[in-house]
Amino acid sequence: MPAEAALARLRAGGFEGPFALAIVTGTGLGALVEAVTERQSLAYAEIPGFPAPGVSGHGGRLHRGRLSGRPVLVLEGRAHAYERGDPAAMRVPLETIAALGARTLLLTNAAGSLMPAAGPGSLVMLSDHINLSGHNPLVGEPSDARFVPMTDAYAPSLRATLQAAAEAETIPLLEGVYAWFRGPSFETPAEVRMAGRLGADLVGMSTVPETILARFLGLEVAAVSVVTNFGAGVAGGDPHHAETKAVAARAGADLARLAAAFAARLPAP
Repeated sequence: MPAEAALARLRAGGFEGPFALAIVTGTGLGALVEAVTERQSLAYAEIPGFPAPGVSGHGGRLHRGRLSGRPVLVLEGRAHAYERGDPAAMRVPLETIAALGARTLLLTNAAGSLMPAAGPGSLVMLSDHINLSGHNPLVGEPSDARFVPMTDAYAPSLRATLQAAAEAETIPLLEGVYAWFRGPSFETPAEVRMAGRLGADLVGMSTVPETILARFLGLEVAAVSVVTNFGAGVAGGDPHHAETKAVAARAGADLARLAAAFAARLPAP
């Protein structure tokens, strides 16, 4: 199995667990890696079954090290469902980090905001999501484990820990519901209005399939969006990928501080 081959490669390279936390970085958020000390890195291309990200702003490296003294894994970048039509593109990496002993997963992403109070540069913690893509990464899974409960998919205890970390660092942290569109084209103003009427506060093209996979694998999940723009038609929003990368990079310092304070509050593995 690909995950077994990946696990063997990583263990041979010294990537031994357990880990207090694994983090996936979104578009333009690779600066979070710089907060990790005692860092050891390996390109996805060197790990069997790890997909090479095909989007600029995603580094495509796995790092191990310490964040606030806690042993962590950082997946710098992700493969998206829109790249090859595979919503399970991150299954092998997530299976691998679970097998290495990570039990908590922090997902980050760049997102468009539907909330006037959450302009570009804001951080928003996910409380729930809406899958508008029509896809699910567990399609084809033969076991009954595919029937994954998704109530509290974003663990309330981890959300409370994130909020405490944000307050300690005086970082404003809002909370909202994320709607997953498959992409890669940005949403139309009509689609954004629809998402808002369905209860979404954010729109984006990632995170939801990873949350489903993580819950399938028994991982506890928290997620934070960096707002890089308003959604199309909201407060003049007209999103572009260059804007996404630029704003995410500027907000990366706050996200790194939040992640470090979050890690410090997690129990040692």
